[in-house]
Amino acid sequence: MEEPQRARPHTVTTTASSFAENFSTTSSSFAYDREFLRTVPGLLIVAEIGLCFNGSAFVLYLSAAIVDATSVSPERDGHNFNSWAASSFFAFLVTICYAGNTYFSFIAWRSRTIQ
Repeated sequence: MEEPQRARPHTVTTTASSFAENFSTTSSSFAYDREFLRTVPGLLIVAEIGLCFNGSAFVLYLSAAIVDATSVSPERDGHNFNSWAASSFFAFLVTICYAGNTYFSFIAWRSRTIQ
């Protein structure tokens, strides 16, 4: 035999979170994070992130520049050969810039790890 369902109240009860009440942007935990970035391990982490970003950007731009350069041919109808050649040139220029930035990031990271 089934029990009859109880009538549910139409009000919603909510509670306040103690975390939300005590949260503020001037918390001491944020001050600790800012101080950590000024220490040697904090600088090493920032340098490693920059090194990884620049290295991966170099690899991606290099592959895009190679694909762009191999797709340039003067026989294509309807496309300006000079604009295709210019895009290949600037793609390799950006690749060289990222390669240099990767090199300098590596030198900075290496000099901090030796100390």
